[in-house]
Amino acid sequence: MTKSIEAIFDGVTLRPDEPLELPPNTRVRLTIESLPTRGEAGSFLRTARTLGLAGPPDWSSNLETYLYGENPDSRR
Repeated sequence: MTKSIEAIFDGVTLRPDEPLELPPNTRVRLTIESLPTRGEAGSFLRTARTLGLAGPPDWSSNLETYLYGENPDSRR
């Protein structure tokens, strides 16, 4: 059986993030791969600002025009 799990090393032991369906004293082979530290998820706006997007200042008020090429008032 091969299964990938995530665990935390507390300085002495590895502690799995989820229960393992193994009987006690089962021998296993471990391959260690460090994962990035889980930080707080950034907000959408903070992420969007880092993209350096540029566009017209009236994007929000004329979204339909920019997306669909039409004036929203002409659909009424």
